[in-house]
Amino acid sequence: MVILTLNCGSSSVKYQVYDWDNKDVLATGIVERVTIGGSSITHKAQNKPDYVVEHECPTHTVAIELILNTLVDLEYGVITDMAMIKAVGHRMVHGGSRFTRSSIINDEFLATFKELTDLAPLHNPANLMGVEAAREVLPNVPHCAIMDTAWHQTMPASSYMYALPHEWYEKHMVRRYGFHGTSFLYNAKRASALLGKDPFETNLIIAHIGNGSSINAVKNGCSFDTSMGLTPLEGLVMGTRSGDLDPGIIFHIMRKTGMSAAEVEKKLNKESGVLGVTGKWADRRDIENAVEKGDPIGILAQQLEGYRIKKYIGAYYAALGRVDAIVFTAGVGEMGPDTRRIATSGLEELGIVLDEKKNALAKCRNAELDITGPGSKVKIYVIPTDEELVMTEDAYALMKGTYDVHTNYRYYFEHKDYVNKTRAAGLERDLAKKPWLAGIVAKLP
Repeated sequence: MVILTLNCGSSSVKYQVYDWDNKDVLATGIVERVTIGGSSITHKAQNKPDYVVEHECPTHTVAIELILNTLVDLEYGVITDMAMIKAVGHRMVHGGSRFTRSSIINDEFLATFKELTDLAPLHNPANLMGVEAAREVLPNVPHCAIMDTAWHQTMPASSYMYALPHEWYEKHMVRRYGFHGTSFLYNAKRASALLGKDPFETNLIIAHIGNGSSINAVKNGCSFDTSMGLTPLEGLVMGTRSGDLDPGIIFHIMRKTGMSAAEVEKKLNKESGVLGVTGKWADRRDIENAVEKGDPIGILAQQLEGYRIKKYIGAYYAALGRVDAIVFTAGVGEMGPDTRRIATSGLEELGIVLDEKKNALAKCRNAELDITGPGSKVKIYVIPTDEELVMTEDAYALMKGTYDVHTNYRYYFEHKDYVNKTRAAGLERDLAKKPWLAGIVAKLP
């Protein structure tokens, strides 16, 4: 049985093909530059050469048709017939207060979801285009919405309410929603397994650090607070987003420059963060190279990002009272030892001790790594995230009628004997080149 997952952006479609019966990833890929010209697909399948080809995709429907045609291609494909696809899972960014769990997509769902467009104008319209295109191309299979915001529905009002006029909440749904929910769910369950604890007796601080970044306080296995808010703009310093700032800055700049609200919004979302600080770099690898060369602006950008994470770790430690583990995940979280070091430095009095040698070696996306230092009361893990797996399992459960919210449902990747076959094979290759990784692979109790 094959489950297809789609993550549609305004100009891209990411996908994964999963063999449910064998619990294995068959293929992953992305179609880029959808609707804007110069489109291409990059397709990676097991035991086959990577496939990259240019193909114009003026619409998301054409992009999804291109994906499906690639999946059944005699040379590069991984399935023999589209009838093998039994369900499609769609990443949906903002469900507001209307959608608090993953759901089967029908016409009523889409009508309601369209009403939420103004909560995430940069994300929800693209998600809708992808869903509508996929339903057109695959009309006879269940399509499932996996909400980025659903994980955070357990937050108490003291965490999600803003100190603003209450009518803004009642009339305009202004509150903290949080994002990266599938990533946080996966990491919370995996961290509990590594700790050998019941997930609902586990307190965690999870830092999802990538181009978009957020941090999550997990209390007794449930989201308690998170750094992103009404939109993904609040919180940590990100690749191109500002994160937390004095709202008075917005009005000051509008008065001084005459910029419109839309222009300022673009600046804060697409021209700020470490890109804004450096003027040229959003990719942290570029910043790492600049830091190695002693570039003062690169050093400042790295320090700003790490320091903001550290402040949130301290705040969430206070909010939780007890922390079992800190987890770093996503692109920078998994591959950025400098950011992890800055974010945890000076926290020894809180019982948080990083092993700097292990941390420096911890650059691997095929294994869960333990970078905890001697005497640390709090475990420090690097866990490669797997949002697609959460989407796949939710889609399967919805199709079978067994789905429930995570407090009532046990994911198979929570089990001690869970193995990601693709990553296990990748780790074997990594160990052949970097045998020292074996010393930092996290051990199950």
